[in-house]
Amino acid sequence: MLIITCLNQYKLGMSMDYFPIFLNLKNQSCLVVGAGSCAARKIELLARAGAHMTVVARDISSQIVAMQDTHQLTIHQKTFESSDLQGFKLVISATNDEQTNQLVSELCKKRGLLVNVVDNPPLCDFIFPAIVDRAPITIAVSSGGVSPVLARLLRAKIETMISPTYGMLGQLAENFREKVKQTLQQPANRRIFWENILQGRVAELVFSGQMEAAENALEQALSEPERSLVGEVYLIGAGPGAADLLTFRALRLMQQADVVVYDRLVSSEILDLARRDSEKIYVGKERSLHTLPQPQINDLLVMLASQGKRVARLKGGDPFIFGRGGEEIETLIDNNIPFQVVPGITAATGCASYAGIPLTHRDYAQSCIFVTGHLKDHCVNLNWTQLAVPNQTVVIYMGMVGLKQICQSLITHGSSPDLPIAIIEQGTTKQQRVLSGTLQTLPDQIKDETIKPPSLLIIGNVVTLHKKLQWFEGRKI
Repeated sequence: MLIITCLNQYKLGMSMDYFPIFLNLKNQSCLVVGAGSCAARKIELLARAGAHMTVVARDISSQIVAMQDTHQLTIHQKTFESSDLQGFKLVISATNDEQTNQLVSELCKKRGLLVNVVDNPPLCDFIFPAIVDRAPITIAVSSGGVSPVLARLLRAKIETMISPTYGMLGQLAENFREKVKQTLQQPANRRIFWENILQGRVAELVFSGQMEAAENALEQALSEPERSLVGEVYLIGAGPGAADLLTFRALRLMQQADVVVYDRLVSSEILDLARRDSEKIYVGKERSLHTLPQPQINDLLVMLASQGKRVARLKGGDPFIFGRGGEEIETLIDNNIPFQVVPGITAATGCASYAGIPLTHRDYAQSCIFVTGHLKDHCVNLNWTQLAVPNQTVVIYMGMVGLKQICQSLITHGSSPDLPIAIIEQGTTKQQRVLSGTLQTLPDQIKDETIKPPSLLIIGNVVTLHKKLQWFEGRKI
């Protein structure tokens, strides 16, 4: 269990208002005085902890009545009396009557009973924290009662950082705890073993939903505890550029990787989110200039993972959309290297959204095609007849060099010379710029412009919506 307590002092080293503690309430008798919405919320929490609850209140809400069977409540519809405290270890007062709340608090303290008065910290022995439930992992956040809203906001941040699958990882560790203890009798050795398990291959199998494989891997590791765990490659889509478009899983894997192998299109802001002490290896490709040819990149990933390292392979956009990710994992499979793929927001969807250009629209386009305009033998080899079909959107990656040929070929195969086209330069970043025109006019419009990569072409009538729907403040044109 993990607990985070926010103190209401401005200086470190001062005493805590409340001592953080977790209580085992399974099958324990708890009393709730009051039967309104506040009482209902506390009953829900106590029920999750397995408590037996009795409710005392003069007025019983329909919400509490509905809970009677679900949570096996004992309900006494009466005015609270001191004798009602008999036989309980924990008491909650959640009434709208200040005198009743005061009386409950005083009587409980005289009898040594733990008491909580809702929204009244001075009358409480304990307070309810904001809870992140990843059973058997429980995280509690408390502000000491001074700002419950702040505690709730912090809990929300933690919720986004800690996947629900951590509970499954905790359960797996519990299932193997005794076996590990019997196999590794030295506490120091057990600690090192669990550190490797809980942040290595076994954990990743759990996070990806492969529980049986995780159990098998843990059994294997336990049979050879002295053997270093095999490395792994994380093929991560880094998105179109903006760092906050990374997925939670991508960020988590980047922050635990020993080595980061990254492309030219991965922004420095994204690279800064990787583990600070990780090794960074640049393998970017530019037109006619490859730092490493693709086969050598494939071999590099195999070599690093074979050394037992966790390798984050960062690729701009999505690794399976014109990212050659399939080639890389084929090599990993051929060499028995564990891997996982983390999808990213591809440039087409990310850049179009930030430019205010919907890729489909009922009035303009009922389909969308992604193609690459990468030149081969100095020509663009595409199915122009298919691309010139009306009422669709065509997104072209790596099309700037062949822009003039692309526009002319579409016109030749039936597209209107007035068909709108846009260039999105460095989309989703502060440097984003959108230049729009038609198939006939755009090549001449940009002949004196310096277009920096990455850039994307979007062709279709949806481009006309850019001026109306643009919302992102990038670089001014």
